Amino acid sequence: MHVKVTHNHIADLRARVASAVAGFPRQRLPAEGRRLAAVAVTLGEDVQGRPSFLLTRRAARMRTHAGQWALPGGRAEDGEDAATTARRELAEEVGVELPPEDVLGTLDDYGTRSGFVMTPVVLWAGSRLQITSPEAREVASVHVVPLDELDVQPRFLTIPESDRPVIQLPLLGSLIHAPTGAILYQFAELVLRDRHTRVAGFEQPVFAWR
Repeated sequence: MHVKVTHNHIADLRARVASAVAGFPRQRLPAEGRRLAAVAVTLGEDVQGRPSFLLTRRAARMRTHAGQWALPGGRAEDGEDAATTARRELAEEVGVELPPEDVLGTLDDYGTRSGFVMTPVVLWAGSRLQITSPEAREVASVHVVPLDELDVQPRFLTIPESDRPVIQLPLLGSLIHAPTGAILYQFAELVLRDRHTRVAGFEQPVFAWR
């Protein structure tokens, strides 16, 4: 399956993405003392009707990962599954509230250097993708990004601190690093190119290790 990202396909985009995610044999990671977290890969349409997704930039005052590009998300509360965590964090951070039936599935877990096992949850917002009340304490800015902007080639760097390549995804005139860059690259590979690509072996830059 290949999703052609045009205005004419917005009506059936949800079904196509749901089918792609359902057919993806995702890989889970054991916690092994790490904390559980989830992020929301939230899809819908922008004000021009283009297939799009949400991306945020974290507030500069945050204790961890300040100023970095991120998907809405955070640490799981007791008893929460990944989908519940992603939906709650999406509502808290950017004011987009979605019911359980708008969960399309999950991608591979990603283990972060800061001690989390992060589960990406793919959500469908449709026309509700518009931002109503971003949480200023956590979020500096929110971006509704056309999905076809993910159709770019990532860059890979080597660093002396790790034998894993650092991934950089060119987007919004910037470079998005792992974990966000890795998750978006896997999503783009699956939805835009019909490829099952693993990203757990991609490294974060040293500045994101804490």
